[in-house]
Amino acid sequence: MKSIPDLFGSMVFNDTVMRERLPKDVYKALKKTMSRGTHLELDVANAVAGAMKDWAAEKGATHYTHWFQPMTGTTAEKHDSFISPAKGGSIIMEFSGKELVRGESDASSFPSGGLRATFEARGYTVWDITSYAFIKDGTLCIPTAFCSYGGEALDKKTPLLRSMEALDKQALRVLRLFGNRSVNRVIATVGPEQEYFLTDKKIYLSRPDLVYTGRTLFGAPPPKGQELEDHYFGSIKPRVSAFMKELDEELWKLGVYAKTKHNEVAPAQHEIAPVFTTANIATDHNQITMEMMKTIADRHDLVCLLHEKPFAGINGSGKHNNWSLSTDTGLNLLEPGKTPYENAQFLLFLLAVIKAADEYGDLLRVSAASAGNDHRLGANEAPPAIMSVFLGEELTDILEALESGKDYLSKERPKMEIGVTVLPHFPKDSTDRNRTSPFAFTGNKFEFRMPGSSLSVAGPNIVLNTAAAEALRGFAEFLENSDDFTSDLALLIKNTFRKHKRIIFNGNNYSDEWEKEAEIRGLSKLQTTADALPELVSPKSVELFSRHGVFSETELHSRCEILTEGYCKTIRIEALTMTELVKSEIIPACIDYQNDLTSLLQRKKSCGGYNASLEEYLLSDIIKFSSRLPGLLSELETALFESQDDRDIPNKARYYRDMIFSVMSELRSVVDELEKLVAKKYWPLPSYGELLCSVM
Repeated sequence: MKSIPDLFGSMVFNDTVMRERLPKDVYKALKKTMSRGTHLELDVANAVAGAMKDWAAEKGATHYTHWFQPMTGTTAEKHDSFISPAKGGSIIMEFSGKELVRGESDASSFPSGGLRATFEARGYTVWDITSYAFIKDGTLCIPTAFCSYGGEALDKKTPLLRSMEALDKQALRVLRLFGNRSVNRVIATVGPEQEYFLTDKKIYLSRPDLVYTGRTLFGAPPPKGQELEDHYFGSIKPRVSAFMKELDEELWKLGVYAKTKHNEVAPAQHEIAPVFTTANIATDHNQITMEMMKTIADRHDLVCLLHEKPFAGINGSGKHNNWSLSTDTGLNLLEPGKTPYENAQFLLFLLAVIKAADEYGDLLRVSAASAGNDHRLGANEAPPAIMSVFLGEELTDILEALESGKDYLSKERPKMEIGVTVLPHFPKDSTDRNRTSPFAFTGNKFEFRMPGSSLSVAGPNIVLNTAAAEALRGFAEFLENSDDFTSDLALLIKNTFRKHKRIIFNGNNYSDEWEKEAEIRGLSKLQTTADALPELVSPKSVELFSRHGVFSETELHSRCEILTEGYCKTIRIEALTMTELVKSEIIPACIDYQNDLTSLLQRKKSCGGYNASLEEYLLSDIIKFSSRLPGLLSELETALFESQDDRDIPNKARYYRDMIFSVMSELRSVVDELEKLVAKKYWPLPSYGELLCSVM
């Protein structure tokens, strides 16, 4: 194996490769376009395309594709070879600037939420010059945005880039007011932690519910789950370690900053986390990571599960979105420094995020909404659906002192004493960590813990960027009209904290007391996706996104429709899978076991003098639960049939939640009880124990 520095980025057409292979004038023109967003001339595009093709061919690539992120939540690609016909029946390898910059795709076959009719098929992929091209499976992948013939965004990248521009514009206005002229760009940076499960492929293929839906629709709890918490940070099993090693190497080749790997709390659950990078590239890298996890798992006869809650009763998987603001000069705007109470610029940017979370908490909830994540939020490993911000005692005390006009008495951080003299003393952090908070300040960044493991991080970061841009816009307008910047800045900090401190909560977000307190404070609780999605098209949301050019009202309504349809279709597929499993496997297994028990009971009775109480006891319980199956199946099938009635979008989602999912939950509870009663040799599905302990 190559050394890691030699391996890293070896399959990426990155800055080092461009500097080596492009003429100086072309390289400078390209970098100018990348940093300032200027127009890319065709002759520059042609030179870049030629160099890119030659480099890719040397690496074994035969095709290129415009790699994009439609509103399916996954990625898409159409492959074209580099070959072009030449005289004498031969070929030449060609790739033009026009082919690099723009491609055409069938836009009618991707979700559009009514933006495009079926007969309006034309769509365009446009090179995202800020994200480097890379080689995957012998194909040159060019990250692109995806839009319709009419210019509407049909993807997740376009609005993300728009939101980054909006944030940059408003943040620069604020920095200029502080006299900072050296910064030319403010960048949202992201580091998404990715949780996942691994299970054996053979066992996975014996679970149709996992195959069709990504989660177990049935499953009695095993004797040992995560009660002992012995899996967390435990030694990594050899088979998993081999998977992780190959995953790291493949990600490093593709320029992904894979940094941390470890066992998570639940059995068979793990995590990978990267180093921070720009929000756009972090989103691309996370999509690559999810794809590579599945591909590499398959090579090891494993299956990578990215569903938020593949197993009931144990921890689900999240995707903690660590978000911060950095300048092109290397300054982290959310870094408190040694004396945060004297750092007015830091406090102002901090309060901009707090204000954004308070005013647009509903949109943050929407950005994490999905049928899968509804199973996870509020459980022991995930925050509740109430939006709040954790700051920690020190920052909260600072802001309270500023609000009241009192002096803040700085406390020297105590040394951490751990009772072993040979170990070094070190200062305690200014605050503990709060794992129950949905949105926690963690030193120099905010950790948004609501998003689920299968989610594209584009959505949460679009909302964070745009909401923060709006807060900064308000700050800039106030201070630009100020006659006394220093006093008005202090007033702004004080009033902003006073108005939005209701969202700050440093305690236990799982407690019943907090739920009551949150209601008193007026914080909303959008418990399910069906509750949350209508907020996406509220007048307040339309005004926010339209003002900053991130989404038009039409684009917002299209996304609301797509998300609602996805929610309903997910539950429908799960319900249909349930009915098929119960009819074709669960009921026959129960009948077989009952028949054998009945035969044994009759033989015992015919012999006389034998105690048949055990068989009678088992039969009684199995009959009690199995007799409920036909009625629940009928109820579920009726609900599915009636779901096809015409309903508006919000009512359709609520119908699936209230009428279909509720029956599914009841059906599951009955089947799970039967699994405990029916002998293992009759039960058709591998158990939770087998699934969770299959990877050794």
